[in-house]
Amino acid sequence: MKKYLLVILCLLAVFTLKAQTHTLSRHAEISVLTIGPGSSLNDAFGHNAFRIKDSLNHIDVVFNYGIYDFNTPNFYIKFAQGRLNYLIGMNYYKDFYRNYKEENRTIKEQVLNLSQNEKQRLLNFLANNIKPENRRYLYDFFYDNCATKIRDVLETVTDNKIKFNTPDGFKEQTFRQLIYSNLNKNSWGSFGIDLALGSVIDQKATPYEHMFLPKYIFKFFENVTLSNSGEKLVKQTHILYQKTDTPETNNFLTSPLMIFGIIGILILFITFKDYKNKKRSNWLDVVLFFATGIIGILILLLWFATDHKGTHQNYNLLWACALNILVVFQFFKKSIPSWFIRYLKFLVILLCLMLLHWIIGIQVFAIGLIPLLIALFIRYVYLINFFSSNKATDL
Repeated sequence: MKKYLLVILCLLAVFTLKAQTHTLSRHAEISVLTIGPGSSLNDAFGHNAFRIKDSLNHIDVVFNYGIYDFNTPNFYIKFAQGRLNYLIGMNYYKDFYRNYKEENRTIKEQVLNLSQNEKQRLLNFLANNIKPENRRYLYDFFYDNCATKIRDVLETVTDNKIKFNTPDGFKEQTFRQLIYSNLNKNSWGSFGIDLALGSVIDQKATPYEHMFLPKYIFKFFENVTLSNSGEKLVKQTHILYQKTDTPETNNFLTSPLMIFGIIGILILFITFKDYKNKKRSNWLDVVLFFATGIIGILILLLWFATDHKGTHQNYNLLWACALNILVVFQFFKKSIPSWFIRYLKFLVILLCLMLLHWIIGIQVFAIGLIPLLIALFIRYVYLINFFSSNKATDL
């Protein structure tokens, strides 16, 4: 979802001042713009905006939500905590169009069938919303983003007179499946999302909730009717710019599945050598327990120490056990206590539970993890057998 960082404040202030007192002409049109996905992760889901066009008054501007404010104190800390306020911004349409055309992203327009009073109310709402004291809002990727704002503002200015009808062939999906529809499952962006977001996004999204994605704003708005008249909300649809198809690059060699496949093979190879030589590579176990422990702590922080709703109930903790960071020092002792062997068995059980969660659909995990999970399982089993047969011996 495109973030506009450069806003000409003086022009914005002048426009806002005029918009509060100016009356739109009867030729004014208000439309919803839907921007196709971009190449980077933050652009992968598209974007939505309002366009207000009034040729008699020489107005052609775009209002869009979801803008970063890098001047916010402690920006990155607030972003990580889920407590970062985003902004509504205003751009001249020609600049808005040129920017997305240069990025080769499709631009679709849906001209809305609004009354003159509703058009004026929408303009007044946005003009008031963009005032410095009003333009910040607490962003939420699933429930309060650039797409849901379009829907919510329209419901407000029409007094909830718009009726959302499900499109033909509509199929309910989970939030994670909806994210996958815009991302390659074997990409680092998808991997990061699968690692950071918990089982709450594996719940079925209602048809209304599907509109957190810009493309569903477009699909649903095509079928919206006005409850007072039965007419359609969208009276015209235009493709303002159609992206030019470009060859897709194949990044499999640097994908999560490939990288973790190499790591998994390396772990299995070292484990096999250890088995043949009846020894244990201490450095490998320290690295594995330290890394999984740190990842587990980060997952716990995202779950309990932030306001992000999507990071709750994250069962990646079943493989990235935070307790590993506390027991890693056992590998430096001359003998291993019996409780540590039981702890290793506990880790094996956790991996089995993770597989069960995956199979029955409680949570879907990153496919790139598969080689690592297999390697961890085999390594833990080897450690159990090694320590069980070498109790109280020097390591």
